[in-house]
Amino acid sequence: MSANRFIRTATKVALTTALTGSLLAGCTTYDAYTGEQKTSATAIGAGVGAGLAAVVAYINNKDDASRKRNQRILAAAAGGAAIGGGIGYYMDAQEAKLRQQLRGTGVSVEREGNNINLIMPGNITFATAQSELNPEFYPVLDSVVLVLKEYKQTLVVVGGHTDSDGSDSYNQNLSELRAYAVSNYLAQHEIDPVRLESLGFGEKHPIAPNNTASGKQLNRRVEISLLPVTG
Repeated sequence: MSANRFIRTATKVALTTALTGSLLAGCTTYDAYTGEQKTSATAIGAGVGAGLAAVVAYINNKDDASRKRNQRILAAAAGGAAIGGGIGYYMDAQEAKLRQQLRGTGVSVEREGNNINLIMPGNITFATAQSELNPEFYPVLDSVVLVLKEYKQTLVVVGGHTDSDGSDSYNQNLSELRAYAVSNYLAQHEIDPVRLESLGFGEKHPIAPNNTASGKQLNRRVEISLLPVTG
């Protein structure tokens, strides 16, 4: 599938999700500081899961090579936690570990069905208009790495997102570079590259209005989506 066709497909899926609210009922968000369940007004207004819906659309449109990749992930997962109690239980346990590790970091943990989404605001990951990770953010990613090493039967999709300032092409390139920077950090810290996908979505999937400074800050983000891999 061409990149342009994929973006159109992913955008259609994400917008449909936002309009119907089908993912809202199944989404649980936990405050990164308190660990308490919450549903933010911003998420309700923008449609929860727009970025994750785009990721799922991308994965669903991958070719047979990606299916073979899943088989390699399963083969390499020996030594990690097993999906013995079912996918839901496996992702429950992984989510609990992530919430524990990421509390107080500024990273939000979302759960939609059997998928987990980690939302990392741009103000704690990158300097303005830069694609090099803030060194202060390394310990946060190290915490994610610890969990990913234990729960190996997941596909890890890193998606970059921007606000609407600047041209479409500039934002697309910046989002790709930022997603790659996070994905590359994970790979350098012994997360099997076969599990990793890196995508840039530019300004196409905002989670807040772009007409305020606070909204733009929310939209400048990286999301790490964890999707279970089974036989």
